[in-house]
Amino acid sequence: MRRPSERVAGTAGGASDPVRAASARVRRFTPAQRWVHRATATLMAVCVLTAGCLYLPFLAQLVGRRALMVTVHEWSGLLLSVPLLLGLASRALRTDLTRLNRYGPHDRRWLRSALRRGSDRPAGKFNAGQKLYAAWLAGAVLVMAGTGLLMWFTHLAPLLWRTGATFVHDWLALAVIVVVAGHVWRAYGDPEARRGMRTGTVDAAWARREHPLWEPEGEGKPGGEGQAERRVG
Repeated sequence: MRRPSERVAGTAGGASDPVRAASARVRRFTPAQRWVHRATATLMAVCVLTAGCLYLPFLAQLVGRRALMVTVHEWSGLLLSVPLLLGLASRALRTDLTRLNRYGPHDRRWLRSALRRGSDRPAGKFNAGQKLYAAWLAGAVLVMAGTGLLMWFTHLAPLLWRTGATFVHDWLALAVIVVVAGHVWRAYGDPEARRGMRTGTVDAAWARREHPLWEPEGEGKPGGEGQAERRVG
């Protein structure tokens, strides 16, 4: 049986360590951030499914109602950026957008290590792969919206422009499907990352292992993540 002094020391030592056990959890996403992600993912899924009904003959025959599919596809595409625009009211989301658009030497190290299948992958709240994915998808959505508008409102541009817009829209849509499928596949292979997006919290040990430069809210001093990234870089 442990002496009282040992029990007190053990309790104090455990309380002072914010990531003392595997069961400890830290906040990763706020409700607003999760809502933006879910709404955007839902609209993207609607876009992809309706596109399949428009371009794949067996789906077109199975579903029918082509005019309805066209309307749903057009409006879901136009609304795709709305959740993010509404989410800008969230300070946490604006902070994460800043993180996603900030690159450092540690991101180059992460990419080199990932390409070589190494284990030295320093990352803040978002790793280099997540940053590149977010940037590419944001650009692709803008291009898809622009080309889609030219296809929808035929009076906006001459035939040559509309033909080019159709070509870009179709092939970029295929690239988006492939990239988003890869994103879903990676998420499927990381249950803790999915839990973080579903509940807003992640296991502290996972956070230290996958995002060692990230200091969650309440862990350390404000701005610690940026300082840690500069030290590693």
